[in-house]
Amino acid sequence: METVDLRALAFDVFGTVVDWRSSIIEEVGAAAGRHGRTVDAAAFADAWRRRYQPSMDRVRQGAIGWTALDALNRASLDNLLRKFSLEVLDESEREDLNRAWHRLRPWPDAVAGLTRLRPRHVLCTLSNGNVALLVDLARSGALPFDCILSAELCRAYKPDPRTYRMVPELLALRPDQVLMVAAHPDDLRAASREGLRTAFVHRPLEWGAAATPPEPAGAFDLAAVDFEDLAAQLGC
Repeated sequence: METVDLRALAFDVFGTVVDWRSSIIEEVGAAAGRHGRTVDAAAFADAWRRRYQPSMDRVRQGAIGWTALDALNRASLDNLLRKFSLEVLDESEREDLNRAWHRLRPWPDAVAGLTRLRPRHVLCTLSNGNVALLVDLARSGALPFDCILSAELCRAYKPDPRTYRMVPELLALRPDQVLMVAAHPDDLRAASREGLRTAFVHRPLEWGAAATPPEPAGAFDLAAVDFEDLAAQLGC
């Protein structure tokens, strides 16, 4: 890929930059344990994540008005607490558990890879997470982003074209000067349709060791095993 005029890298966050699954498993298990309850925390984490797209679909389809991801996650959480017999959690505990999404741990290569990439590129998020959530993630994980871009800024969830167009518009760049980085092929295909360049990063453990990781169906500009590999391919 020709990188001489590549100015900015926009990163999907959940699953690409941070390991949501192991972080949520740990926090769900701890919350249940404080009440002497045993719960299949892995099943809980997976079920919570699987409600991510359906909850955003209600916004995309106009069933509800714009609703930030924190609020969508909280509605999903309340339903799952009933399903997993954890209604014992009180309001403050529920709110704290919902904020576990603000504390997700970065993948082991994330900070080092981003640090290598930053001197030569503007680094930003491009996530469905709301701004407050993403700011907390960046601060708690010491993620060296230059700016936080969120679907909240244009009131449209990915893969709405407005989310991808927002990056070059706000950074005063051409679309082909922006590289979208994600572990999810559908995200990259949507970015490509808006003229952004694309980099697929393999995250085979996103859904756990027993899951079958997605294969990058379709042609992307780059494919990397992690952020360190991406930095190397970009000459950083």
